[in-house]
Amino acid sequence: MGQEAICKIRIGRKTAEGKVLLESEELIVRGADLRLKIPFKLMTGIEADGGWLRVQYADDTAAFELGAQAAKWADKIRHPKSRIDKLGVKPNARVGVAGVEDQEFIRELRARTGLAPNKPPVKDSDVIFLAASTRNDLDQLRALEKFLKPDGAIWVVYPKGVKPITEMDVIVAGKNSRLVDVKVASFSSTHTALKLVIPRARR
Repeated sequence: MGQEAICKIRIGRKTAEGKVLLESEELIVRGADLRLKIPFKLMTGIEADGGWLRVQYADDTAAFELGAQAAKWADKIRHPKSRIDKLGVKPNARVGVAGVEDQEFIRELRARTGLAPNKPPVKDSDVIFLAASTRNDLDQLRALEKFLKPDGAIWVVYPKGVKPITEMDVIVAGKNSRLVDVKVASFSSTHTALKLVIPRARR
């Protein structure tokens, strides 16, 4: 998940206290009378000055009093992490995929690791990506763990906002498979990825 701050927010001529969240692809603003999402791709100007972060978008400007964090947030907005970076795939990692058919993602994996991902996963994998569109797909977790290195991870990639499978379903299935959830990341505009690892006590 992203970072958040409670701060003074100025949008146009309106100033109020509220919460701003820095996510991987957008700023989310929440306050008593404020509800706003500003995607990075719609920002036409980004500036950090005097502890304020100012972003221009459409025909408006939003400013956030973040203090020392203003410059860091500006840099993260200007240079967002790639999907592969957010998912922690390292060069030369042994990667396996189970049910993932996103060809653009497969190309990203090949470019990062120098190898095509293994279908199905093989023993001593550093990371495995499991596509799950229903709760039944999560039954594969226990079997897939056998192909992981002790410090490896399984990323479950599932649709956003659908009833057949939810974040809690993934977390519960992980616990039932003796895995622990440690991170959530946006996989795409339609899918979320949740990271499961083997508890240290079992490694």
